[in-house]
Amino acid sequence: MIFSSKKLVLPDPKDALPGRDSPMAIINKHFVLGNPIAPPFPDTMELALFGLGCFWGAERKFWQHPKVFSTAVGYSGGYTPNPTYEELCTGLTGHNEVVRVIYDQTLTTYQELLALFWQSHNPTQGMAQGNDKGTQYRSGIYTYSQEQWDEATKSKDHYQRCLSQSGFGQISTEILPAETFYYAEDYHQQYLAKEPQGYCGIGGLGVAFD
Repeated sequence: MIFSSKKLVLPDPKDALPGRDSPMAIINKHFVLGNPIAPPFPDTMELALFGLGCFWGAERKFWQHPKVFSTAVGYSGGYTPNPTYEELCTGLTGHNEVVRVIYDQTLTTYQELLALFWQSHNPTQGMAQGNDKGTQYRSGIYTYSQEQWDEATKSKDHYQRCLSQSGFGQISTEILPAETFYYAEDYHQQYLAKEPQGYCGIGGLGVAFD
């Protein structure tokens, strides 16, 4: 992603860009894993949704998990329907760059994914991640059930204790019910597998989620 001084405050809904009715065209096949990135998925699959900075590097963290079925990047948590990346970068859609994780609940747990989420970025930066500044880089967990909500909030409290013991500040991660997931443009999907030398600005604080 590009370094910039994007807006650090979410827009008022009335100021958001209008968007469009048509969804983004994508290729429904994971470039690395070979599985579909859009429904329908096998019956044993569950969804998780995370924002942890530049979604290129964030997605790679999750597809490298040996028990994840598939991943996709997109936009969520804002107001503009079917936004483009260019619109996102104006700061006027309200959306976050997010990773949708499709995982088999018989093989891995939501808690494992939460641990990976916390350890893979700096959740104390507010509207930024590393050198990337703007509302689209905010840390967020977007839940699909009360169970996910409960686990997410419990994990946040636990990781805050871990960070505090290591001298770090307060977590700024938002935990909200998942809203509509809009697929990002196809070139963004599994970008760092297609462009191995591409930029990745996310990095953890070196504090284990134990």
